[in-house]
Amino acid sequence: MLIQQAEANGVITDVRIKEGKICEIAPTLTARDGETVIKAQGNALLAGLHDHHIHLNATAAALNSVKCGPPVVSTENALRKALHTAFAAAPDRTEIRGIGYYESVAGDIDCHWLDKNGPDLPIRIQHRTGRLWIFNSKAKQQLNYPVPDDGRLFDADSEIRQKSGQGQPDLTALVQKLLSFGITGVTEVTPNNTADDFIHLRDATVPLRVRIMGQHSLSPDLATGHSSLGQVKLHYHEHDLPDVDTLSALIKKAHDSGRGIASHCVTHAELMMTLLALDQAGAHKDDRIEHAALTSPAALELIQKLDVAVVTQPNFIGERAEAYERDVAAEDHPCLWRVGSFQAAGVPLASGSDAPFGDFDPWAAMAHACTRPEALDFGESVPPEQALALYQKQAEDLRRTRKVQIGEPADLCLLTSDWQQARRDLGAVTVAATFIDGECVYSRS
Repeated sequence: MLIQQAEANGVITDVRIKEGKICEIAPTLTARDGETVIKAQGNALLAGLHDHHIHLNATAAALNSVKCGPPVVSTENALRKALHTAFAAAPDRTEIRGIGYYESVAGDIDCHWLDKNGPDLPIRIQHRTGRLWIFNSKAKQQLNYPVPDDGRLFDADSEIRQKSGQGQPDLTALVQKLLSFGITGVTEVTPNNTADDFIHLRDATVPLRVRIMGQHSLSPDLATGHSSLGQVKLHYHEHDLPDVDTLSALIKKAHDSGRGIASHCVTHAELMMTLLALDQAGAHKDDRIEHAALTSPAALELIQKLDVAVVTQPNFIGERAEAYERDVAAEDHPCLWRVGSFQAAGVPLASGSDAPFGDFDPWAAMAHACTRPEALDFGESVPPEQALALYQKQAEDLRRTRKVQIGEPADLCLLTSDWQQARRDLGAVTVAATFIDGECVYSRS
């Protein structure tokens, strides 16, 4: 394949691909007999994007779910309307599955609220943290699992999926959407992934490259094709944090098997406990902090000392700005979803969407990284080139940024504009074509 007159690394050039890799880059290359030629017309050719933190099964399910929280739904009346509109639009549906609820909409809604305000069929709504499901009476009866009287069930995703009798979700539509954004790979981070989940995710995400996290028991032998085994995912919350010795032992167990850990750290306590345990266990080159949503100066200093990578979500600072300004203490605002500070400190940094809890459009996330809400900036905004690089880190080594260069896998995305136009408004970027191993896997035309 020959891509002619693309803007690659700021220069108009031709790029030849052979056997899945970039083999030539020159101002002008002559097409060979039978060679596929793509005319880029001066548009930007970039290393393909990688979403470094996504929950694939949940995101696929969310595509067919009702949005129940900000910014789409912001009031109690709007939530009632959303539920009834979903039923009116598809009266043959057997249930309503909602996502993204937040207390600013209608407070701590429960089974009684849903029975009174929703349509007469099973309804379950997920809180935007992903930890809480809220069931109405019909949904509770249907589940055949002990749900509290108020219908508010915490930390039971696996049990809900098992008892509901739902099989593995179809990922086809999600994969196509990801490819349309120029995403060529993803890191799946659900903590309780089993061997069966790994096989499903591996097979259902073709042609994407997929790195799959899970528990200590997952075997590297499961990885074939474009899949790889990722870190051991540690997913504790502030209310159930283990002590430092226990957490350190879990970290050492992962390291002894040759794997790093990826630790869920949203609150200050979660982050500091993880960092102290890493300090005790000894950091591994593949260790990651997931989210680092609230990073104090002391935590930042310790992250820098340990040389541990961070995978953050700059989309949240834009998507949830109103709630952060209202619900987070003002003295903590400078610590929210840092980007610029991590980069200035030399912390290995990458970005992921945390979909379905965040928007999985990487270009929207980059735009938020470049232009944060004024009240929540504190010097954390970064230039477009740095925002783009967060999505171009190598999945296996977040210290390395992938580029369009000879010898690299031909995982690429071609924009519909040059980079100068794209960088003016990253949120408006559109992708003309996406390539994986030199094969065109998405075309806008």
